[in-house]
This record gives sequence, structure tokens and C-alpha cells, in this order.
Amino acid sequence: MSENAAITAEETNAEATENTQNTEEAVQTAEETAQNTEDVSYHAVEKDGSVTAIWEMQGQKHLRTIDPRSNEGKQILALFETAA
Repeated sequence: MSENAAITAEETNAEATENTQNTEEAVQTAEETAQNTEDVSYHAVEKDGSVTAIWEMQGQKHLRTIDPRSNEGKQILALFETAA
């Protein structure tokens, strides 16, 4: 019976360790997501007076290019036009 108790205690410790690791990973992921969304900016690329692309930037890192004719591009441009 003591053997079963020892196995149960070991399993319980293993589960507790795993849960702690999962919680720590979730917190780290949430912190990274918060940092990623805080520093995002958008830059309009113009040629001959018209916007040809929108760059999504995080600090100095280029994340992606958005077509200004797409729905998302139109929404971003509309936000900046109403703010100006």
C-alpha cells in the first residue's frame, strides 16, 4: 500500500509541476502578445501623391505590407483621415 501512495505522490508532484509550467507559458505568451500589440504602427508609402502601400511596423521591424485597396487598408486609411 505504501508503494501505491508513493506513486500517487509522484504523479501528483508531476502534475503540479506540469500545471505550473503551463501557467508560466500562458503568462509569458500573454506578456509577449501585449508587447507586440503596443508597439505596432502603420506607415503610408506614397508615390505621386497616392498611397501605394501601408507598412505595419513594430519598432523598426517590418511586420507586413497591407494593400490600401483591401478592406483592412481602407479601414486604416479612414482612421487616419478622420484623425487629421
